[in-house]
Amino acid sequence: MTGLDLFFAALWSLVSFNTLFNAAWATLLGIAVGSLPGLTATMGVALLTTLTYKMPAEQAILILLCMYVGAIYGGSRSAILLNIPGTPANAATALDGHPLAMSGQAGYAMGIATSSSAIGTLIGIVFLAVSAPLLSDLALDFGSFEFFWLALFGVVISGQLTSMGAPLKGYIAGILGLLVAMVGMEGIHAHVRFTFGIHDLQGGIGLIPAMVGAFGFAEVLTVMFRKRAEMVPGSVDRVLPRFIDLWRYKITAIRSGVIGTFVGIIPGVGEDIGAWASYAAAKRSSKEADKFGKGSVEGLTAAETGNSAVVPGALIPALTLGVPGSAPAAVLIAALFIHGVRPGPMIMIEQPAFVYQIIAMLVVATIGITVFGLFLTRPLLFVLRIPRERLMPVVFVLCVIGPFAITQRFFDVIVMLVFGIVGFLLRRMDYPMAPLVLGIILGDLLDKSLRRGLTLTDGDPSPFFTRPISLIFCILVAVTVLLSIGPVRRGIHGMGRRIWSSVGGKA
Repeated sequence: MTGLDLFFAALWSLVSFNTLFNAAWATLLGIAVGSLPGLTATMGVALLTTLTYKMPAEQAILILLCMYVGAIYGGSRSAILLNIPGTPANAATALDGHPLAMSGQAGYAMGIATSSSAIGTLIGIVFLAVSAPLLSDLALDFGSFEFFWLALFGVVISGQLTSMGAPLKGYIAGILGLLVAMVGMEGIHAHVRFTFGIHDLQGGIGLIPAMVGAFGFAEVLTVMFRKRAEMVPGSVDRVLPRFIDLWRYKITAIRSGVIGTFVGIIPGVGEDIGAWASYAAAKRSSKEADKFGKGSVEGLTAAETGNSAVVPGALIPALTLGVPGSAPAAVLIAALFIHGVRPGPMIMIEQPAFVYQIIAMLVVATIGITVFGLFLTRPLLFVLRIPRERLMPVVFVLCVIGPFAITQRFFDVIVMLVFGIVGFLLRRMDYPMAPLVLGIILGDLLDKSLRRGLTLTDGDPSPFFTRPISLIFCILVAVTVLLSIGPVRRGIHGMGRRIWSSVGGKA
């Protein structure tokens, strides 16, 4: 079957009442989560993972993808109405969305945001459909040596998942995740490691309790230390965007969609960078650059198209390499492992139809945000009136029930609480949580691949550096680490400017 046949077959398999109902409530819940400042797409996906554990894999992954897409889009609601981005991805949206709302065009601004988000997601879906099969040819060349570097690259690139400009903290969080993954029986000879005599640790640290604690319970503790934001939603005018505006800024939408997709492909960058990069490109090329930041429809289009295109773009490395393109994608990788899907270079060989199922699910999620965004704007405004302090007890209950319901072990609740407290303390020191979870996921792969590779070569490490793909990943790891060092990065930028000026001078 061709890729197009697989896509239509996957899309047809989603046409059932149960599937569409799950997609609808998950998308709506995602929009609500994204609308509430302080609740993130990452936390929403993490909490839903526990609630979908017993579901069939296809239904569970559909729900998680709809949550992801809905949350990234939903953050535009509070960004436009309150000038408070619901998620970091919508910070650029507030620049023009809120001035439009203040001028009495709140509904229209939300309509433009909705159509732009749908366009951006669809552009990213096209790139996902085209690029994923092309990367499958590399799968046959991956062995233990390549998988070791792939896992290490995922941990190193996780340093870029922090938005605080301190990659070292991301590296530390990723290494902590690797250390956690070493606890329990190792995967080749079943030796027990680092359990300190605690019997419950022999099976290792559960991924779901750790993930729920780091993202869910840590968020509950974080909200307790925040000041309450003022919630004052405004009135709404017309919501449906005019076709002339969509057509007028078609080049901006296409360019922003492409930029957002490529930003998503770069592991560890995220939706917020996609929005800002698209916004900056639109402002540089616009004939109305002076209107940006004052209520520009073009600026709003660029920001929302850019951040939404990152979502399918981030799934390209997540599915084909097992390396996340964003923080929510890191949690989604964990969910895929939990539901028996192993993302990575072998996915197009082992489960070729699954990638097209993901594409079909993204199409359904895009339809969901379009329908809810255009026709349920007024009811969705009530979400913004719910104080976060009232939501956190519900979140805490879900954090306790989720891990316990899966294994019926109170020990997993203790693990969740411990990781929640550790996660809260790390957040207070501006450490990102996604690299921690990613380190737990990739730790087993890194450990097994290293020892299996050394076994195959009788202890000779040279194939880790001489095989072509291994060498490429080795160079990528080295370059990533070097560029994260401030003086090295500034030196390279300075050298580039000097070379450019000398070339320009000669010209």
